[in-house]
Amino acid sequence: MSVFAKAPAKLRQATMWYCLVWVVALVVWRIGDLVPAWLLAVPFLPSAGFGVAWLLWLRKNPATTQKEWTIAGTLLYPFWWQLSVFLAELVGLQELRQGFTTTGMFGLFLLGLGWLVWWVERGSRRIEQARLDELLSHGPLLVSPASAAGELDRKKRRRGWNPLDPNAWYYGSGSRKLKQSMLALLTYTISFWLTVTLISQIGGCSRIYEMPAGGGQQKTIAQTVKIQKVVRKKYVVNPFSSIKFSVPPIDEIKLQLQEVTAHQYVVGYGEGTGAGFAGGTQRGKVRLIRLDYDGGDWNLNFGIGGDNNMLMEYGLLTQQKVADKSEAIRISQLASFPKDKSPPLVFLTGQGSISVSNNDIKVLREYLIDKHGLLFASAGSAHFHNQFIALMNRVLPEVRPVPVPLDDSIHRVPFAIPSIPYVVPHGGKEPLGWSTDGRWLVYYHPGDISDAWADGHSGVSADIYNGCYQLGANVINYGHVEYSKWLQLRGKNK
Repeated sequence: MSVFAKAPAKLRQATMWYCLVWVVALVVWRIGDLVPAWLLAVPFLPSAGFGVAWLLWLRKNPATTQKEWTIAGTLLYPFWWQLSVFLAELVGLQELRQGFTTTGMFGLFLLGLGWLVWWVERGSRRIEQARLDELLSHGPLLVSPASAAGELDRKKRRRGWNPLDPNAWYYGSGSRKLKQSMLALLTYTISFWLTVTLISQIGGCSRIYEMPAGGGQQKTIAQTVKIQKVVRKKYVVNPFSSIKFSVPPIDEIKLQLQEVTAHQYVVGYGEGTGAGFAGGTQRGKVRLIRLDYDGGDWNLNFGIGGDNNMLMEYGLLTQQKVADKSEAIRISQLASFPKDKSPPLVFLTGQGSISVSNNDIKVLREYLIDKHGLLFASAGSAHFHNQFIALMNRVLPEVRPVPVPLDDSIHRVPFAIPSIPYVVPHGGKEPLGWSTDGRWLVYYHPGDISDAWADGHSGVSADIYNGCYQLGANVINYGHVEYSKWLQLRGKNK
């Protein structure tokens, strides 16, 4: 009997029920925005306590074998891995979360590989032993060493299909164990990758994006400048008077310039009440979603001290409801959002190469055209600039990029951008746009706008980083406005 079966019945039953609760909480967490993040800590945190309880039980039981210790560690791994990722996300440490996710996935791969090697080796030995037992079934006196070796060789030549048998016909004649190991590794790697891909797609199948409900007008926020004169009184003093008089300094006329930004209208689109968008919901929030890709540092200035700053500034500038933190998804996960609940805008930046699959190209194209999305991108280096242009040639080969005019609505609403702010003009000083049917599908800022959003603002002046915040707000608002218009049109057509 396994040592696990000897554990107290209450511990086993409590663990079973907890696993069911944990699975439900995991699904809710993967969907996102159904319950507050802090509330999910209630079902996730006990995994640490249950794990410690089982380890203590195994430790005090002298009958615990090495195999059972290994099984316990394997079973605890996904629970504790998920808990570390969740806690990093809860406190807003997005880079740490990404590190836990990546290393945890690699660890899971190694765990599975280890068990596969054990299983294949165990199965191979069992088959070899069965073959030898069959040979010796007539007794040692009836079989000479020479004839036994010949008979064993003949039986080995009867090759079957079982992959656990080193003598399977598809392993050939030489280095059969090596070929068996290579086949097992290849099969496991492909199966692992397909499983992870499928789970990521299923995990996101219920992903939705909801804009904040409300309305507003498409006008520029008026900025007025009040000039106030301050004039001190003048005194005329006779210098020959016998009365001492302290002559005041020469009066100065000072100009006090006070810039007052007045919200003369509600920022948004539609006839709703409060800052927001037609087609939004009461629980909806503006979110800043970044695209995760292979090949480069997609997470440049991501999370706290980067995207989060832009998201908070957007909320302050527009008075619209925004998410607590920015987030990231893989390009392939855009396919899991339904048409009417897709992100109106996604953000992409980096400094290195951009490596995407043909399927990612298809998903991104469908997002931009069929789901009416907007890609907001910014160059972090000259190399990234070239990479992004090449990417767009694959995604939108029929559309040519053009400079976005300064008087375009995306540069005028809700804030009038007098000139394009940038940190370093890696791809020039003019933003580029890809458009169809009078709508911008892609807005590309070539001057490292995310560096201006970061803590410290990369050393640029207040005029530059405030301009980058306003430009970012304009692009985010534009994406949501165009998506809201599209939703209204779809509703009328239905």
